[in-house]
Order: sequence, then C-alpha cells, then structure tokens
Amino acid sequence: MNEILDRNIKDVIREFPALEQVLAEFSIGCTGCSLGTCQLKDIVEIHNLSFDHEQLLMKRIATIVYPGQARTIPAIARKTQQKSNDTKLCPPLRELVDEHTHIKRVLGLLPDLLKRSDLAPERRIVMTGECIDFIRDYADAFHHAKEEKILFSYFDANSDIIASFVKEHETGRSHVRAAREGLAANDAAAMGQHLTAYAELLAEHIKKEDEILYPWMNRSLSDNQVGRLFSEFANVNSQFAEKTKSHVARIARMEQTLAHKADPVNAA
Repeated sequence: MNEILDRNIKDVIREFPALEQVLAEFSIGCTGCSLGTCQLKDIVEIHNLSFDHEQLLMKRIATIVYPGQARTIPAIARKTQQKSNDTKLCPPLRELVDEHTHIKRVLGLLPDLLKRSDLAPERRIVMTGECIDFIRDYADAFHHAKEEKILFSYFDANSDIIASFVKEHETGRSHVRAAREGLAANDAAAMGQHLTAYAELLAEHIKKEDEILYPWMNRSLSDNQVGRLFSEFANVNSQFAEKTKSHVARIARMEQTLAHKADPVNAA
C-alpha cells in the first residue's frame, strides 16, 4: 500500500479513474486542481480526515488499486495533530480570506467588461487597464506577496502543496503580463483570452486557499507563530493602506459603471 501512497495523486487517478468518484465522496476534489503535485498520502492531513475516515478511504482505494488482494492499511503519519474542522481561522488567515473578497469582485467584473458592447471603446480600455493595475498591485504585489514572502515562510517551501500554490501565482502572473501586452498592442482578442484564463485560474485558486490551504495551515500554526504573522501582516498593511482604499473605491466605481446598460456621461 505504501508504494501507491507515495505516488503523485493525479498520476494515480489517471491510472485508476474510479478513484475520482471515491475521493469526491470524501469531499476531496484533487481532479479539479490545476497542478495536482501532491502525493496520495498528503490528502489525509491536507483535508484533515479523521482516523476512521482515513481508514475507510484507504480501504476503498485498496479495493480499486489492488482488486481481490488483501492489503494492510497503514496509519499515515501526520506532521500536525488532527483537529476539528470547526476551528475558526486565526486573524492573519482570516485577513487573507477578507482580501479575497476584493479580488473576487474584480474577477466578477471581467466577464461583463470584456463582452459589453455598449461601453465606449475608450472607456473599456480605461477600465480594463484599471482591472489589470488592481491585479498587479493589490492581488499580486500586496496579497500574493504576503503569502509568498511571509506566510509560506512558516512552512516547508519544498512541500508539494506550497509549491503548487506558488506555481499557480506564477501562471497567473504570466496571464496578466500577456493581457497587459495585448492592451498596449490594442489586441482585444489576446487581452480577453488571457484575462479570462486568469479569472478562471484565480477563482479556483482562491476556493482552494479558503477551503483547503488556510484551514490546513491554521491547524499547523502555533500561537506564537500566529502572533508573529499578525505583526508582520500589520506592518505590510500599514504601508499599503492608502493604496488599498484607492483600489476599493475604484472597484466600487467600476461596479457602478457596469451596473448601467449604457456608458455613463463623463464617468470618472
């Protein structure tokens, strides 16, 4: 059994497609992950399975991978003690979830902005540029930087789960760079393609952070580490406070503009 537990989870699912349904029954959506670099054994701790659920899942997996064979089901070692899933996120992680709300507002604007035919071309260019500026400045230089430079430093940078989220940040950056180039070149097709791809990537990325990554981290952080995180985040927040106010106000103006069916006169 150990040999299958040490394999890349997506490779195992490709070889044994029936595992997808089994994992889904335990609310484990590894097939929807854009990278899936975790090992099969990682899902126990990442998804905070109880020992009983762990054993049940492993038995179900064994019947698919080793049909008709008797296999010993090992207890998978965990780095952190299994805790209740009802545990509230600590303030620094809750803060990151709150920041996601602003990012999701902009992601929600993009489809409408890209397809609206009633906006004046100049207005569409300005608003698209504002969305790209927000993504580069708030979502990446502020929010993702807090994750990569501060939060992730409290964990093993070489772990598959951390590496997978950093990789998705990089993929998102490549889409934003290409969208910005498309905007500068007046290439609406390229710009729209990359902004759409970015929105789809980040929507799933945020969902995995809110539902899987942050709860997993929350179970791992000590009280001392939470205090240090809070202080480090507060320092960054103070430096970015005025920009944050400006970005939030800009999002509200764009939402108001797109709520109308026609381009408002003299829109700021």
